[in-house]
Amino acid sequence: MSENKSLTKNEIKQLSGLTLAYLGDASWEVVVRDHLVQSGLTKPKDLHKAATEFVSAKGQALLVEAMQAEEGFLTEDEMTVFKRGRNAKSHSSAKNADIHTYRIATGFEALMGFAYLNDQDRFKDIATFCIQYIQHAQKEEQENG
Repeated sequence: MSENKSLTKNEIKQLSGLTLAYLGDASWEVVVRDHLVQSGLTKPKDLHKAATEFVSAKGQALLVEAMQAEEGFLTEDEMTVFKRGRNAKSHSSAKNADIHTYRIATGFEALMGFAYLNDQDRFKDIATFCIQYIQHAQKEEQENG
């Protein structure tokens, strides 16, 4: 492995939307897996099923909607990064979502990658918001059957 070097804030801003999405996908996946294990799930089958709801393109698109609905939650820089990720030309195609949803999810992942690199406290704030939003939605779904 090479010597660990931190990117400057300017270098982070220069990364492509897809590069940020690549890192954001992985960092969000770790947050979700950690949350699920901490919540008591231990069987791989149950962990995988629960994780899918958190990391699917549809789920990520809903999280973006929720963050945008929370006035002032996302900063101008974060919205710019989200849009850059959303509008990036990807060579892979959506597997379980339409192209619009897939692009929004790519924007979400770019946002997460940006926050992860740029400000760990902010990354945790966004991740906490997202986890709480999903938990609330799951609780409502259970109550309303």
